[in-house]
Amino acid sequence: MVGLVAPKWIGGGLTKQIAQSVLGTTINGVLAECVVMRQEAVLRFPPHLNYEEAATLPCAAATAWNALAGQGSVKAGDTVLIQGSGGVSLFALQFAKVLGARVIATSSSDEKLNRMHELGASAGINYKAHPDWDEYVLRETEGLGVDHVVEVGGPGTLEKSLRAVRIGGTISLIGALAGVEAVVNPLIILLKAVRLQGISVGPRDSFEEMNRAIVQHELRPVVDRIFPFEQAREALHYLESGKHFGKIVIRIS
Repeated sequence: MVGLVAPKWIGGGLTKQIAQSVLGTTINGVLAECVVMRQEAVLRFPPHLNYEEAATLPCAAATAWNALAGQGSVKAGDTVLIQGSGGVSLFALQFAKVLGARVIATSSSDEKLNRMHELGASAGINYKAHPDWDEYVLRETEGLGVDHVVEVGGPGTLEKSLRAVRIGGTISLIGALAGVEAVVNPLIILLKAVRLQGISVGPRDSFEEMNRAIVQHELRPVVDRIFPFEQAREALHYLESGKHFGKIVIRIS
């Protein structure tokens, strides 16, 4: 079984009560040997996954699925832009392919870009070697821009994402890895009629829908490294280093 990150979010939209029940915020998280949860806040995970793979689903996978299939409404033939190779981004790549979309990726590493190509990305660019990656995205889309951006950089990359998205496109804001302070011109949102939406995990019914898609397509999460419980501090330092490709998991012994 796996637990919901927002235990009170069973269905419908996000509310203040639900937001205040998110694990690891106002209440304890799950980095523990024993956790007690309400029955409706746990559900079965796809049977072809092991425990370590299943542990990646409640936060990263559920967020990516909600961004694309839930609030995002990505459809076959769309083009999706993902940023980096963290857990949410790689799940977004896998789910976008399931939904029939084309994926363009950015990364700070050519090696990671090659691995993303193996996972199904159609094009990719190293944003350190080519800081004007938004121009590359426009060239790859014949000047139109992408239909959907999975924005994990936040204010530090949002300006470029706004230039890379098409008129009437969608940006799902999930993280702020590139910083929380920046000046963003709201005029481009207005002129391009961009839909900018914040994504916060998702409800149980969305999680169940995601699990059905994972089973049908036999998807496997990308797990970079597994740490024993006693090395939780080292796992967090490794996460901070940004060297990982996919998810970092802590195994309870």
